[in-house]
Amino acid sequence: MTNVISKDGTQIGFDKTGNGSPVILVSGGSVDRMSNASLAALLSDSFTVYNYDRRGRGISGDTAPYAIEREIEDIAAVIETAGGSACLYGSSSGAALAMEAAASGLPIRKLALWEAPYIVDNSRPRPPANTAAVYADFVAAGRRGDAVEYFMAKVVGMPPEFVASARSQPWWPAQEALAHTLEYDATVMGDYTLPTAHAAKVATPTLVIAGGQDMPWMRDTARALVEVIPGAQLRYLDGQGHNVAAEALAPVLVEFFKGA
Repeated sequence: MTNVISKDGTQIGFDKTGNGSPVILVSGGSVDRMSNASLAALLSDSFTVYNYDRRGRGISGDTAPYAIEREIEDIAAVIETAGGSACLYGSSSGAALAMEAAASGLPIRKLALWEAPYIVDNSRPRPPANTAAVYADFVAAGRRGDAVEYFMAKVVGMPPEFVASARSQPWWPAQEALAHTLEYDATVMGDYTLPTAHAAKVATPTLVIAGGQDMPWMRDTARALVEVIPGAQLRYLDGQGHNVAAEALAPVLVEFFKGA
């Protein structure tokens, strides 16, 4: 493990593994860098992988107030320590963040996005407009568990019986520990509308990936992203849902990142 200091002074920690051209991994909501650990291990056979903790998670620090621009500066700091340019992979809301980083003009050689959860049709309701504020209020009141339940029920749309049993699960403490970062991902996602103007600014070669067996709206979103990101490619992974298997994803990323 090592770290880099972001523009606002926040320490950003990461695991650096492998050899080759640099690839940076951006995790999604309610998880830390360990969600990408298996993927990092597989990619390390072909690349130098920087699997970093987004601010407020794991081995990274945090500085208030939160802003998307600070997270983009964090990615910029990791890119700089990786040699000044890198390929970038983002998962779920981390894919939305990675796209924003590319749209801002960071020196990203190639961009791969796994299931950014924008909602492009009426097949499912959007989360409440005040979701980020709800998370912040719960955490400020010491109700971190309620913030996690709200995420599961109102944002992800998990079945009520799953949400009701979640607090008794062994992984629950880790979810509560990350509860304050739910506000961050809600801020990244905004109202979950596809930010077409930002997407159109992405000049980086881009691969948009979705699971072949995931919910249809995820595939609809992937198609919509390809239509607005200039020159983007689309790939479906057979048999995969939102929690994609690293063994299925890694070969696709290696092929894309190594390609001409």
